[in-house]
Amino acid sequence: MTNQVNNPKTAEWQAMSRDHHLAPFSDFKQLAEVGPRIITKAEGVYLWDSEGSKILDAMAGLWCVAIGYGRKELAEAAYKQMQELPYYNMFFMTATPPALELAKEIAAVAPEGMNHVFFTGSGSEGNDTMLRMVRHYWAIKGKPNKKVIISRVNGYHGSTVAGASLGGMTYMHEQGDLPIPGIVHIPQPYWFAEGGDMTPDEFGIWAAEQLEKKILEVGEENVGAFIAEPIQGAGGVIIPPDTYWPKVREILAKYEILFVADEVICGFGRTGEWFGSDFFGNTPDMMTIAKGLTSGYIPMGGLIVRDEIVEVLNQGGDFNHGFTYSGHPVAAAVGLENLRILREEKIIERVKAETAPYLQKRLRELADHPLVGEVRGVGMLGAIELVKNKATRERYSSDQGVGMICRTHCFANGLIMRAVGDTMIISPPLVISNAEIDELVSKARQCLDLTLAEIAG
Repeated sequence: MTNQVNNPKTAEWQAMSRDHHLAPFSDFKQLAEVGPRIITKAEGVYLWDSEGSKILDAMAGLWCVAIGYGRKELAEAAYKQMQELPYYNMFFMTATPPALELAKEIAAVAPEGMNHVFFTGSGSEGNDTMLRMVRHYWAIKGKPNKKVIISRVNGYHGSTVAGASLGGMTYMHEQGDLPIPGIVHIPQPYWFAEGGDMTPDEFGIWAAEQLEKKILEVGEENVGAFIAEPIQGAGGVIIPPDTYWPKVREILAKYEILFVADEVICGFGRTGEWFGSDFFGNTPDMMTIAKGLTSGYIPMGGLIVRDEIVEVLNQGGDFNHGFTYSGHPVAAAVGLENLRILREEKIIERVKAETAPYLQKRLRELADHPLVGEVRGVGMLGAIELVKNKATRERYSSDQGVGMICRTHCFANGLIMRAVGDTMIISPPLVISNAEIDELVSKARQCLDLTLAEIAG
């Protein structure tokens, strides 16, 4: 049944959705019956729908609106570039100033020794580029058999054929006969759900050791790279135990394998550092980027590549890969302005010193709620685990859909908080204030109360 609406335009737009639009990650039949919520404007950390409801966006869109909604500087940067040069490609030995200037600025904030960027239209395209570049790299080095990419179960690397294959989401693999050949998966470092009787530190070591086990199983001579998110975002804001990344670094040092950090979510300040790799002290060979690069104002992604890799690529002739919109000048102009704002307003420094510690402190106050088994977070990322038994970490049955019940209450009460199974996750704009954090936590508690009352009733 269609939602009750008061604005005639809402029903009109919902009819357009039903009659003409196919939405991503949606049950088309269900969406046609219910109709989408129509978001019409935004400012700061808030959205408004077509019915006039104000909503605190604790997910920054899809993890991406770093500097908040309504920054006119980004619109003006796009307008100015559109007037001067709205489009030209980066093929056939040509380039445009905004793309070159953005590559230089990204290199300035990337980890040391990572000075080159291949631009794409999204993070998914960035990971497709990574797969092709890794295989091209090893072929140039005379090791064409090193094609296998090791990834993690429940990791997320996009929804293109290669991106979905690299990711470890089984529900995505079930549609489309995925993963494609040459991609294998190892267990994730998700202690709360899978740690059993091990301590977090013990489980972190065990999970890291699965990488070495898989390398030996596949054969080092066949493995091209290991890809992983510093913190698994779409998988449920899974923060590895403290022992995990040091052990992974130790393993990678033993083998001739490239390390790729998928920084699409963690990059550009989300952890309180420029990149999640900086936060954990990792030194990847490649980093996939997108989302916070332009604060989501315009699509853009890319792959940052270590200098030693580029030196080899320089010996390989044509790299037969690219996109019409690689290095799009308007997207690059917006990215440049976004990075300027992040730097000059010291937004990442403020996240690290002030708002992230405050968010994490307030969020952890929810741990006393009867529904909550764990609260965890880093920087402007957080997760709340909903459980039936706090002591044993026992979940509700999947058919109860507790996470979706909670998400529905959030949406009805002015808060966007995402459900991954029965894990509620947040990723608010980096510019969120302490007062807005208070509002977020207050609304989250209200929605937890409503969820508990519904499932108990």
